Amino acid sequence: MDILGNISKEQFLKEYWQKKPLLIRQAYPNFEPLIPSDELAGMSLEEEIESRIIMENGPDSPWQLLSGPFEEETFGSLPEDKWTLLIQGVDQWVPEAADLLQDFNFIPNWRIDDLMISFATDGGSVGPHYDQYDVFLLQAEGQREWRIGQMCSENDDFLKETKLRILSQFNETDRWTLEPGDMLYLPPRLAHYGISQGNCQTYSIGFRAPSQSELMHSLVDQIDASSNEDRRYGDPDLTLQDCSGEISEMALQQVREFMQKALADPILLSDTIGKLMTEAKYPQEQVDELSGDSNKQQGYAISDLRYDLQATDIYRELHSRFAFNTTGSKHSFYAAGKVFEINESSLELARYLTRQRHYKGKALQAYCEVRDNQQLLLSLWKSGHFYTEE
Repeated sequence: MDILGNISKEQFLKEYWQKKPLLIRQAYPNFEPLIPSDELAGMSLEEEIESRIIMENGPDSPWQLLSGPFEEETFGSLPEDKWTLLIQGVDQWVPEAADLLQDFNFIPNWRIDDLMISFATDGGSVGPHYDQYDVFLLQAEGQREWRIGQMCSENDDFLKETKLRILSQFNETDRWTLEPGDMLYLPPRLAHYGISQGNCQTYSIGFRAPSQSELMHSLVDQIDASSNEDRRYGDPDLTLQDCSGEISEMALQQVREFMQKALADPILLSDTIGKLMTEAKYPQEQVDELSGDSNKQQGYAISDLRYDLQATDIYRELHSRFAFNTTGSKHSFYAAGKVFEINESSLELARYLTRQRHYKGKALQAYCEVRDNQQLLLSLWKSGHFYTEE
């Protein structure tokens, strides 16, 4: 199914991605919501699930934010209209939601963040705002009117009477009403304002966009892990200074070159982004039964793996993220913030594992015939990255 309508993937990336919005009528014809609205409310009662309620006319302030988990009584106290329930990371809990994200693999899937579902009563909204990341807004049930505004930046003003980043100024440029199956793509920092027309569900497919600060922190962690005591600042060309307390331009240049040399290491950069972008959205214990039994885990061998691979269908755990990279002659596979060094003979397996989350047991059995693949599959299986329904 071509979810971009009459736009090719190549044209979308060239003309729209991170550039301008795109309205796609019936991207998903006859679309039915994956989760009934009452089940969404039930999810918001769970402590491990991130949930929020936003009331435009709250009892304490306009655009009032409530953070979950909620009690059943919470919903009985809400007004009849103009409120929205937001459930984050639904793909972490609902396999059908994780499968839906596979349709967006024309974007590198290590960039995909999560699928958020919003249920809104009539007039419900989260106010005029902008996001720092790309987002596809799929209408799942009911109608929602989307108003599109100006490009924004951190210099824009926000309403002071709410904790939410609601724009104090919104300059409307377009307006569309979306029906079930319609989808709207929005680039980063584009102001938008969605208003429910009756009760509705909207699915937001968001993409990871790490900030410069996040990347630098991850880079520093990686440098720290790979450094040694012999790598230090040096100044072999030191000359006599007029004042010993001055940090000279020559010293700054030495520091600059010292740091640039560290950053020039391509393996350092690939491991930094690979680990960061495969970290689980919500840290949690591995759910595979092997993870809870260290003795059994240590005893798990290739013969056990071959037995488990006899299953017809094998799935990647919902919280697991995979990616791989080739830099020079080094090949790396990333899973859940960890790096696994692999050989060139395992690149085909790496492509297979990262393209989808549903695998055929026979296909993995065939890959397992290659000795270099065995250790990667064994490590991933022991770490709880796969499950079967059998």
